[in-house]
Amino acid sequence: MEKLLIFGLAAALIMGGIISLFASPEPDGLERVAINLFGGEEQMEEKTTQIFNSPIPDYVIPGIENETLGASLAGVIGVLIIFAIVIVTGKILKGKQITNE
Repeated sequence: MEKLLIFGLAAALIMGGIISLFASPEPDGLERVAINLFGGEEQMEEKTTQIFNSPIPDYVIPGIENETLGASLAGVIGVLIIFAIVIVTGKILKGKQITNE
């Protein structure tokens, strides 16, 4: 099981840190709907930042001048955060399952 986790993490890190750089710069479907709903990209960003400020806006890490490096780091950080959440959630649920039996 550990080998599978390590392999999965490595694959996700490669996708988040390298392959994601080749993604389209155009907005995805959900973002396009928000842009159309609010009347433009600037209006959408203004309205959504009133609700929530992203820690890594547009996959760029503030303070890093090199956009490619920033985007790669943002992908790697995102993968590691999600991986940690999944591992912790799994351990919590596994612990509850054992105590319920």
